Amino acid sequence: MKRLSLRLLAVALISGLSATGSFAGGEPSVTVTLRDHRFTPATVTVPARQRVQVVLINQDRATEEFDSHDLRIEKMVTPGATVRFFIGPLRPGAYEFVGEFHPLTAQGQIVAVAGQ
Repeated sequence: MKRLSLRLLAVALISGLSATGSFAGGEPSVTVTLRDHRFTPATVTVPARQRVQVVLINQDRATEEFDSHDLRIEKMVTPGATVRFFIGPLRPGAYEFVGEFHPLTAQGQIVAVAGQ
């Protein structure tokens, strides 16, 4: 019973996050989904000068690598998996990212906006 309660709590916490949600620690969070070798949403807006957690969900049947020279980050995500990582704090501006294995279709950007 205790194990079931913990699972229900985890599901409730995860489902409560939105594309611009936040955790109890106060850090903003964004969720990006990979499907059909495309990122959704392709453009994500985050607050500038704050550390932000990115939740990347791979709904494809292939492994992909979230790759951003602008953000200096590379993260592998296997089929059906979810990875979490932090970016920032970022200066205001646009930061490009691609799926290393499908760069022609898996493209996106994170836009850091001041005063958000």
